[in-house]
Amino acid sequence: MRFAKVQDLQTIAQIIGCDFVGDVDFPVYGMNEIHVVQPGEIVFVDHPKYYDKALNSNASIILINKDVPCPQGKALLISEDPWRDFNKLSTFFNPFKPAKVAMSEDAVIGQGTIIQPNVFIGYNVVIGKNCVIHPNVVINDGTIIGDNVTIAAGSILGADAFYYKKRPEGFDPLISCGRVVIQDNVGIGALCTIDRGVTGDTLIQEGTKIDNQVHIGHDTSVGKRCLIAAQCGIAGCVIIEDEVTLWGQVGSASGITIGSKAVVLAQSGISKSLAGGKVYFGYPAQESRDMLKQLANIKKIPTILEKVKSI
Repeated sequence: MRFAKVQDLQTIAQIIGCDFVGDVDFPVYGMNEIHVVQPGEIVFVDHPKYYDKALNSNASIILINKDVPCPQGKALLISEDPWRDFNKLSTFFNPFKPAKVAMSEDAVIGQGTIIQPNVFIGYNVVIGKNCVIHPNVVINDGTIIGDNVTIAAGSILGADAFYYKKRPEGFDPLISCGRVVIQDNVGIGALCTIDRGVTGDTLIQEGTKIDNQVHIGHDTSVGKRCLIAAQCGIAGCVIIEDEVTLWGQVGSASGITIGSKAVVLAQSGISKSLAGGKVYFGYPAQESRDMLKQLANIKKIPTILEKVKSI
């Protein structure tokens, strides 16, 4: 998330009430999670396991819960609770604005687009030309939709990320202030949910078709001309490359990559990255030929046991 105007390090430290290491006028352009952070932006880290990764990332400002040597050319924000203070910055620079009407006055709707009854369209939404948005669709703040997109009834674009920190008193959410971006010629079925990015974008690229009752998690990128069948559940920060097919009820872990033209058969569970151009099946998902051989061999076990008993 880029700020509307450039801030300085001292101002950021004052907003969250923490100490800092660096020049008071050190420029701060925005804030982001580590997998999408860019130079000039803040990243947060609150676990020793990830200190080095954050300090050596693209981030120019590291919000951290330990006083460590500051990398050359960067700045530090020293916080007792980086998670909490990252949320403070999200709320400060992107405060929640309650809607007063079903379609915000600043929404941009392209020529030829049809908006059916009972659709909600939030602030700063852009919808391209010749789209069809069916009844009871929710398009939350900041969503960008290209041309020739169809969204079936009851789908939600821009729900908050399912991203929590466990604390003694319960679960603390990481506040979402990213976007959903839908490119041209995408089809989205009924009752789908596409979560917005925490600070970046959840992206559905050109020509992809999504069946009914599919969930796509925060900051996930779905490539061009993919097919995603009903009841698939895709976790956050997943990269699905071009022309991937996921059949019904496929589920995935977060942070993985599914290679171009991979096919994952129904009810498979993806626990790690998959190479492109292959067919997968089972849990954990493996190449279907190997998995089917294993299942065939399992069926032979009773016969093998009977033979062993007769010896």
